[in-house]
Amino acid sequence: MARKKIEIDWAKFEELCSAQCTQAEIAETLGISVDTLTRGIKSKYKADFAEVFRLKRTPGLISLRRKMYETAMAGSIPMLIFLSKQLLGYTDKQEQTHAASKDSEKLIINFTRKSAEAEQS
Repeated sequence: MARKKIEIDWAKFEELCSAQCTQAEIAETLGISVDTLTRGIKSKYKADFAEVFRLKRTPGLISLRRKMYETAMAGSIPMLIFLSKQLLGYTDKQEQTHAASKDSEKLIINFTRKSAEAEQS
């Protein structure tokens, strides 16, 4: 007698991929083994987990990027700084200058943008 076929909630699977869950986390949440998930993916999508995950995680990445952008545009200084570094290539450049006296030590922080040419070299 054949075993009963396990039904996989594919909408939930795609939602978990979108949330950037690992294969083990997805299987655990769906109440199945990783092997069962792997076989189900091959049967449904005709591809392996990595390939399907790469496609199905994109909506989550877009949502996260959108929320980060909205947070920055709403005036979050830390998010503005983070996105400037990530998307515009800005970096922190720290310079220290020391005077003869121990009391006059200064820390100067400048934000600079890397040029595309400098990144390639």
